[in-house]
Amino acid sequence: MRLFIQVLLLQIVFTSALANSTDFLPLPSTDLVKHTYYTLSYNEANEQANWVYYTLTDSMVLNGGAERSNKFKVDKLVVTGSAKTSDYSNSGYDRGHLCPAADMGFNPTAMQESFFMSNISPQFPGFNRGIWKELETNVREWAKQEHKIIVVAGPVFKSNRGTIGEDHVLVPGYFYKVIYDATDTPRMIAFVFPNEKTDRPLTDFVVATDEVEKLANLDFFSQLPDEMEDNLESKVDFSGWFEGYSSPEPLAVKSPDVKIDQQTSDTKFYLILISVLVLAILYVSVNRRKRK
Repeated sequence: MRLFIQVLLLQIVFTSALANSTDFLPLPSTDLVKHTYYTLSYNEANEQANWVYYTLTDSMVLNGGAERSNKFKVDKLVVTGSAKTSDYSNSGYDRGHLCPAADMGFNPTAMQESFFMSNISPQFPGFNRGIWKELETNVREWAKQEHKIIVVAGPVFKSNRGTIGEDHVLVPGYFYKVIYDATDTPRMIAFVFPNEKTDRPLTDFVVATDEVEKLANLDFFSQLPDEMEDNLESKVDFSGWFEGYSSPEPLAVKSPDVKIDQQTSDTKFYLILISVLVLAILYVSVNRRKRK
């Protein structure tokens, strides 16, 4: 009977851990590099990330303000070797952060890791210091407003502008950013920008997440239930992100409880099924011993 109870407790703990998982890494998740506060998929051919993924909370933003490091370093966790800071020297392009240094200003480790070259892409100065920076500022405001958001950013390797440096770092034609707010009323917004200076407003560059997936050949937030994912990714909805906009129709998820139940994966289902079978076998075994 004691063994029966122990197995039951283990099953409950393991099921709870799966139900509370918030890992929404894009697919494909090849050549993963995991740092303390962000994860990326490295593209060796283009010497930069396919995507960078991280969670940003209000406390991270409110506790920010650490002095900018500016110490760009080779990422030793990239087994094939990352680009070098010298690749960008005299190239005419900025070392553009995908996970911004200003988002990682809440402790020294986060700040230092944001300057790994795996987190950097060649960006036209007017773009990096203009609308890309403006979006980064907005993202921090959204994190404070919603308490926690998930951010995915990366290059789009179309209409590229040649290469720079000895490592032949590809200069992407576009950049994207997708933001998911997984609070009581889930929301998602996506942006695609040409790698050039612009004076147009941020709202001009909002697209459906589905469009980013087509451009970048990636699948975002595939771990969400299909209906919820389709609803969030097929729309362009400014409400909750920009002032003066209201949602054209209600989102699929009506309560946090439904959201949590829907996020249960097929893996969890089979693990529970196996656990139930094990418990049944143990129960039968214990009863047989009692009869003897």
